[in-house]
Amino acid sequence: MLSFSSCWNNARHSDGEQMIDEITQLGVEYVELSHGMTIAKLPGIRKAYQAGKFKCSGVHNYFPSPVEVMIDAPDAYEFTSHRGFERQRAMEMTLKTLELAGEFEAKYIVMHMGSVPMPSKKWTKKLTSMVREGSQLDPEYTKHKLAFVKKREKLSPLYYQRAIEALEELSEKAKEVGVPLAVESRSRYEDVPSEEEMIKLQEHFKDNPWVGYWHDFGHVQLKHNLGLLNHEQWLKKMQPYLIGCHVHDVYWPHRDHRVPLTGEMDFPNLMQYVSPEKPLVWELSPTRETEEIEQCLKVWKTSFPDHCERV
Repeated sequence: MLSFSSCWNNARHSDGEQMIDEITQLGVEYVELSHGMTIAKLPGIRKAYQAGKFKCSGVHNYFPSPVEVMIDAPDAYEFTSHRGFERQRAMEMTLKTLELAGEFEAKYIVMHMGSVPMPSKKWTKKLTSMVREGSQLDPEYTKHKLAFVKKREKLSPLYYQRAIEALEELSEKAKEVGVPLAVESRSRYEDVPSEEEMIKLQEHFKDNPWVGYWHDFGHVQLKHNLGLLNHEQWLKKMQPYLIGCHVHDVYWPHRDHRVPLTGEMDFPNLMQYVSPEKPLVWELSPTRETEEIEQCLKVWKTSFPDHCERV
């Protein structure tokens, strides 16, 4: 199923219906209602939905954005936070998101779970800078990467457990509204869950149909470029848990949310691990131009016709 995220044009519109209209004019029927959405856009989105202008593939937590957060900040409140009131606010906003997901007959809610408190500037961003400079084969790069992994493994159990506890509670609401929780692969190694933790998490919930895995092609490719995983092997391993995917391309080594088929991603090879009925949501930067998107959508539909059928 082909869908398109409202993160591309959300900031350009004050009216939700106009935002939806711009997306459907690209030639897509399904829309993912993304984070960063002000509550003021809800009436227009509802109007468009009730008029049959679009179908909602899913929503991305938090939807709408917390009223006290003035920017697009899906990680403003983390389930892993050491501040109890932040964890509680994360739960409250997710419960509201689930209710709206049910209203729009969404097929999933994309979840960010939080992070281990390690400064990205010192760790993921430093590794990225070294790769950008061509130093990924230097001993110093390997030394820094190993130190990063060891430090994170030492700190992570508490934050992983908080994520598990949040999902256990939220899955009850997910069952009530009929919308599964899709835990997203993240772009920073500081984020929770890591790949090792993601496997543990999915096994923990293997008998709970309301928790699954959301594959973000761009995020995983960034980690692939840092030598933290192999993209193809990872997607193959996660097939049994897969709910859907965010689709965007990457310009070496770290510019993601580019238009698919314009960067380094080996989509023809990777798509063999995604069954046609899974939601494939184009999640693009607001800087991407309409003409480029339309051209690449045409090529995508020709290249992957089975993944573009209406369901």
